[in-house]
Amino acid sequence: MKTLGIDTSNYTTSASVCENGIIKENVRIGLEVSKGGVGLRQSDAVFAHIKNIPQLMKRLESDISDIDAVGVSSKPRDAEGSYMPCFLSGVSVATSVARALNVPIYEFSHQSGHIKAAMYSAGVNFDDTFYAYHLSGGTFELLEVTPCDGGYVVKIIGGSRDVTAGQLIDRIGVKLGLKFPCGAELEKLANTFEGKLPKPKISVKDTFCNMSGGENLCEKLINENAPPSMTAAYLTEFIRLTLEKMTDNLLLNAKSNNIIFSGGVSSNKTLSEFMKKKYGAHCAEPQFSQDNAAGIALLCMEKLNDR
Repeated sequence: MKTLGIDTSNYTTSASVCENGIIKENVRIGLEVSKGGVGLRQSDAVFAHIKNIPQLMKRLESDISDIDAVGVSSKPRDAEGSYMPCFLSGVSVATSVARALNVPIYEFSHQSGHIKAAMYSAGVNFDDTFYAYHLSGGTFELLEVTPCDGGYVVKIIGGSRDVTAGQLIDRIGVKLGLKFPCGAELEKLANTFEGKLPKPKISVKDTFCNMSGGENLCEKLINENAPPSMTAAYLTEFIRLTLEKMTDNLLLNAKSNNIIFSGGVSSNKTLSEFMKKKYGAHCAEPQFSQDNAAGIALLCMEKLNDR
């Protein structure tokens, strides 16, 4: 069996082909953001996807004329009222492809796609409740996840009460002169720092945190003319310490020790290696942790198998 997955997030247009449970292709095109910008309005994101989709489909080398189903992310998360206009772009093209080929279409959440892609990349599959960090440009959530037919039952049990780690990285990265989205460049910059960092002050209560203080601390370093590499390393350490405290608190009463680290921020090697070493967390490779359609194609395959 073969499935096509499509995902149109606020940062990336992506398509993936899954054949018999194996990802054959995972193609991505980032949305263009003007220099100095730190994001896109939804109307601009929708228009950018419409421009990207023809290029995306041309880049697919797989024959999709014989696919058995189309999967698409139609909302940010599995919650009532969850909605972002950018996902309508993907739903539109997925519906058209499915109708033209007379195959079923299945809708999933962007978040479920992230979780599934991370599990696929890490080579794990859980039958019982596990925990997942979803850390991306717009999301900083700690989730309790229970597998169910065709996806997951997801409960938010922690996360940021204000800004996300991804927003911090992009805001500080742009101020350091990096190109948006800034994750990869900020990681490289941080890795060049040699020296002793002052210990960041974090704000964590149980499994929830406040991240906005990190922006103020980094801006203070910038205003004091600290080396850019120091500011980048300091921000990474601020995020790492926050994750550590939240995870320590989680494991005090957790139903299991199984943790998945997903979302674009989790592609940061400093953070993912720390989570693996201290907690045995399962982390995706960058191509499966950043926004992508692989998880959607895999969930679509599971849906077919469950029919």
